[in-house]
Amino acid sequence: MAAVRRLPVTPNQITVVGLGLTFAAALLVAFGQLRWAGIVLIFAGTFDILDGALARSSGRSYPYGAFLDSTLDRYSEGAIYIGLIAYFAGTGGTFQRWLLLATGAALAGSFLVSYVRARAQSLGFKCETGLFKRPERVVLTVVGLIFGGMVLAIVVVLLAILTNLTALQRIREVWLQGRAQRLAREREAATAPKVGTTVSR
Repeated sequence: MAAVRRLPVTPNQITVVGLGLTFAAALLVAFGQLRWAGIVLIFAGTFDILDGALARSSGRSYPYGAFLDSTLDRYSEGAIYIGLIAYFAGTGGTFQRWLLLATGAALAGSFLVSYVRARAQSLGFKCETGLFKRPERVVLTVVGLIFGGMVLAIVVVLLAILTNLTALQRIREVWLQGRAQRLAREREAATAPKVGTTVSR
């Protein structure tokens, strides 16, 4: 941690560099350089971890930094999926249309996982559960890119399923909390004295 604190950069600068590396990986994906894209994405993931570590160890953890990190994470994920769409669009084959649909579904699911949590927390709910959070998505994407071929196709399908399943898990978590709040209010209303009634002493 001491070495991290001595880095002559800010956490936000590291976040932006990580975004640039992810964009580079997305371009490599789009042009079919899958293995190189996976390697670059590993470095981008390292920067994604490093910015938070630097912010915490140096005491420079601010709300704007967290906001910037989350926002650029969405750009990063979107870039990789767009790169995959461009790649699959140029490959042809029997399953091309299905792979394009799966990639689009994975993109929507990834965004929903983050949106559901952010929206829930803004309304005062807790939203921490989920089968497939961002670290798991990045690791699985790297595996798919490095091995390519059928492995990449399976990874994209898994991402399409698991990201949306995670979003649904979080929606259910918030629904359960909302229902508990509503039932608590109904119980309070049922036990509270009605207006205009006289309480005997």
